[in-house]
Order: sequence, then structure tokens, then C-alpha cells
Amino acid sequence: MYDFITPLHCVRQNQPLIQCITNFVTVNDCANIVLAAGGSPSMSQDIREVEESVSGADALVCNLGAINFTASMAAAGKKANQLKKPVILDPVAAGTTQLRREASRALLGQVHFSVIRGNASEIRFLSGKQSSGSGVDVGPKDAATKDNLSDVLEMTRQLAQKTDSVIVLSGALDVISDGTRSAVLHNGCPTMARITGSGCMLTALIGAFCAAAPEDLFCAAVSATAAMGVCGELAEKRRLANGTGNATFRTDLIDAMFNLTEIQLREGIHYEIF
Repeated sequence: MYDFITPLHCVRQNQPLIQCITNFVTVNDCANIVLAAGGSPSMSQDIREVEESVSGADALVCNLGAINFTASMAAAGKKANQLKKPVILDPVAAGTTQLRREASRALLGQVHFSVIRGNASEIRFLSGKQSSGSGVDVGPKDAATKDNLSDVLEMTRQLAQKTDSVIVLSGALDVISDGTRSAVLHNGCPTMARITGSGCMLTALIGAFCAAAPEDLFCAAVSATAAMGVCGELAEKRRLANGTGNATFRTDLIDAMFNLTEIQLREGIHYEIF
């Protein structure tokens, strides 16, 4: 029932083309993590070509960090919906400004998203709850912990049911739900929060896994999130052994994804099903 390993194999075998409309801060890292996993990135975002571009892609990733391209996201998202291709949303800083609050609501009203990946503050906002996020960072009061896990699981389930999307709430604990099935992942390391774009990279990676294994988007999303966490642990091991910092860690993270084996993922994933 839960196959979290096959989606990695499918990415390597199928080499899906992922169209990413993402922000200028992380565009290079998002492209490279998709390449490292075995997919192919397209960073087309001009509204004059996004519908044509998404017609040739296998999935679409919309990152609200590119707030000036929300019209492109809507146009490409509608086209992807028509073509029944997975569409992934990263609601970057969704609740922090009026512009982002309006943009996230508008996109959710116009496009059906197969997966929505955000930090706890962003997911809380989309759930209609008060959030304490600051910029792109999760608010400490919002973060998923062992103490509030039951409430976070219920919030995630309800948002999944409301949006008919797989919800990925990422953080120290990753909580994933499709409204019926829920998983909590215990992978990753704190250094992942010390580089720019680890969340954006995960969203792009989810796009690749969902494109390659679209028959079960829940398992694809869990697999991508677990792969990112396991690779973070492998990169952290190298960082500690070599005494390097966060810049090298970013490179080691991408290298770990490039070299990740199905055996490493199977042995490294730590999860609970709820």
C-alpha cells in the first residue's frame, strides 16, 4: 500500500520534464536538484509562452516567491489542469503581506494543485488559521513538534480534503496528508534551514517525483520529501567530517541526490503512518 521507493526509480527511468515558475533567489538550485534526481528542468515563466511550454512538460511547479509571475502561474496551471498534468504549489510567505494573501487565494481559486508544499506558517495560513511566520521563515509557534503533532496532523488532513490536494508541511518534522492517508517523516538536519532554497528545492523535487509516478501522488510526495531528508543527512555527515560550512553543504546536498540509491532511501527513510 505504501511504496515510497519506486518513485525515485521512476524519475531516473522516465526523466520527466518539469516546468518551474520560481523565484530568482533559488532558480539555479531548483534546476540542479531536478537534474540531480534524474529529471529535466524548464524555467519558462514568461506569460507569452507558459501555456505552450507546459504542454510539453510532465509537471508544473508554481513558486509564490516569483510573486510578479502569478499571472503566468494561473495561465500555465489552467493549461496543465486541462492536460491532466500534476501542478505543485509552493505558497512562499503566503500569509505575510496583503499581496501574497491575495495571490495565494487567487491561485487556489483558479488552479487545482496536485500537491501544496509549504512550511508550517504557510500551511496554517492556507488553512484559515492565524500564523506567525516572518518573511519566508516559519514562526516558532507554528512549527510541527511532538507536542502539537496531533493538531498539525488534523490541520493538514482538513486542508487536503478542502483543496483535494496532497499537503506537504515541511520542517523538522515533515507532515504529509492526502486527506485520508497521513505520514510523518523524521529525516533531515538543522543545516538544511541554513541554506537559501531548501524548501523551494523540495517543491521542485516533488514536481519531478509526481510527474514520474502520477498514479499515487501521496506516495510520490512522501518519497520526494524523504529523499530530500536523507540527502540532507548524508550532506551533513560530510560537512561534519570535513569541517565545512553551509555553502559546501548545499553542493553536498545536490551531490547526495545525484548519487542517491534506492537502497539508501529504503534504509534511510524514517516515517510513521497515521
